[in-house]
Amino acid sequence: MSVLSRDAEVAVRWSDAERARALKRIIPKAAIGKVLRKTGRGRTPCRRLPRWFVVWFVIALGLFCPDSYRQVFRWLHRFKKGLTPGRSTLCEARQSVGVAPLRLLAEEVLELQGQPQTRHAFYAGMRLMALDSFVVDVYDSPANARAFGKPGGGRSPGAFPQARVLSLCEAGMHILWKSLIKPCCRGEVPMARYLVRFLLENMLLLWDRGFLSYDLVQRVRERGAHLLARIKSDLVFQPIQALPDGSFRAKLYPSARHREQDRDGVLVRIIEYTLADPQRPGAGQTHRLLTTLLSAREHPAKRLIVLYHERWEEELAIDEIKTHQRERPVLRSETPAGVVQEIYGLLLGHYVVRKLMCEAADTSGLAPRELSFVNTLKILRCRLPECPRSQSGIERWYTQLLAEVADERLEPRRDRINPRVIKRKMSKWPKKRETHRHFPQPTKNFRQSIMMLN
Repeated sequence: MSVLSRDAEVAVRWSDAERARALKRIIPKAAIGKVLRKTGRGRTPCRRLPRWFVVWFVIALGLFCPDSYRQVFRWLHRFKKGLTPGRSTLCEARQSVGVAPLRLLAEEVLELQGQPQTRHAFYAGMRLMALDSFVVDVYDSPANARAFGKPGGGRSPGAFPQARVLSLCEAGMHILWKSLIKPCCRGEVPMARYLVRFLLENMLLLWDRGFLSYDLVQRVRERGAHLLARIKSDLVFQPIQALPDGSFRAKLYPSARHREQDRDGVLVRIIEYTLADPQRPGAGQTHRLLTTLLSAREHPAKRLIVLYHERWEEELAIDEIKTHQRERPVLRSETPAGVVQEIYGLLLGHYVVRKLMCEAADTSGLAPRELSFVNTLKILRCRLPECPRSQSGIERWYTQLLAEVADERLEPRRDRINPRVIKRKMSKWPKKRETHRHFPQPTKNFRQSIMMLN
């Protein structure tokens, strides 16, 4: 048999066997092939692990986070004696693919899902977007520590290196649409300058008070988008025009000198309010919002105050990844390139789950936020290994999968609050230091080391 025919036989065997093709509606195999060719990774040196399959394997690491490499491979591929690779082989396959295909694939397939009729996805014809970041602990190797750094602390540096991920999120759908990965020491505002260039017209961006800067507000308006942001209480805004709903128009300046000279100001609207319920955090304190929506008649202040809390939908999306999807306290990759690749796998895995929820919600007339992310993830982990071989079987399997996801409805959200505290802050054990990394190992086995005292 020629080499060409053997390769064809292997390709057919893999195409028939691997289960990830059941999700090709979400991440098409053609898109994977396209990014592999674009990055020069199209040729597969190992017939046992085609590179298009390795891309799916990295995404599966983000879906089956608690499992080992070999177990994740088993979820994706039916058993065949001698086919399951060892851990080192799978690690080398990941290294051969690299970071670029996963990054380009995320840019290629992650799409906005909200439609004008989708509940909670739009306000006054503007798509609700949110901007926020999160950090993930990565494997404590010297290479990762040099590349990502460790967070500073009062007593000593943090236990693990950390990577920071800033994401532009479609708030109503929990889609982390565009993301940027940097070391933990990198500030959110410089990272945000990169992401706001992806804003489209008729988007309404929500962000927390740490992001506000003249430059970012300018960039948002240049993109044709609008802004609704929380701002710090010490910022100076001189009222220009009082509005009937209690808000006022003012100008945002690059500096105090520009304000004194009334030069280069951006017209904005300031909303100040307090909370009368003593049981709510911040009751009695002054809260301030800044928006580029200047009309009090079209956008009343109280409506915008309530709308701003849609920003917390990105916090929930981040919680989905960090708490429920990842499940591992520390990412497994020991190299910086592996860390970035693994994070893109997490983001693509999250998109797979969220896309399933969007399709299931659409078929049932629900909003995606009315379905359970946790249960959808568990259903996918359970049903993916059951995927049949035939195309007709896959169609039935996918329809049943959507129906099962649509059945996992959440109870209506309760109007409640929780304090932002942790239960365990300090440890009684000594801190692990560099001298403990390569600790001396025994020279004798346990039995040989026993010495009786009498």
